[in-house]
Amino acid sequence: MGLAGSDAAIEASDVVIMNDNLNSIKSAINISLKTMKIVKENIFFALLIKILFLTLGALGLASMMMAVFLLM
Repeated sequence: MGLAGSDAAIEASDVVIMNDNLNSIKSAINISLKTMKIVKENIFFALLIKILFLTLGALGLASMMMAVFLLM
């Protein structure tokens, strides 16, 4: 859209390119792909830790302090 884009279009859009260089689209896509990779890694490790503590709790090895720490 660049600097000549209308205000209504800028307000309605999710992403706005503030210059007229279309190469920045490739950069934005690369950043979003890296971000999604990090999000998926975070979800995986969070679920892994929850499964670990659930198993420890079922075996009677997890304390209430561990459960509180897990929820933080």
